Amino acid sequence: MPDTPLFAGGKSFGGRMTSQAHAESALPQVRGLIFMGFPLHPAKQPSRERAEHLQQISCSMLFLQGTRDELADVALMRTVTEQLGALATLQLFDDADHSFHVRARSGRTDKEVLDSMLDAIVAWITTH
Repeated sequence: MPDTPLFAGGKSFGGRMTSQAHAESALPQVRGLIFMGFPLHPAKQPSRERAEHLQQISCSMLFLQGTRDELADVALMRTVTEQLGALATLQLFDDADHSFHVRARSGRTDKEVLDSMLDAIVAWITTH
């Protein structure tokens, strides 16, 4: 299916490994990378070192992040995606943790968050 758009990525470490592989040698025919819970740093150790390789990527990237993700400080994720410019899209999910679990008091269920994530992915792929 040579005319079918191809996107790569993954959840957490899988997404980071995909981005590192793509930064080292562009994955053939990949139009964009999708990260669900990009692990920017170890818990309680905020840093941007794990994102340095993203500067070597020339395709579009979608970052889906929870605002309570202990492996990705929101302010740091904003800085990383802003530095990537038009290639990066950051989609935040309020009250979601690294597994996209939300607390009951958020007024949403985990399924609703996952459905929103899928909608965001479909909308982003459609534009790329």
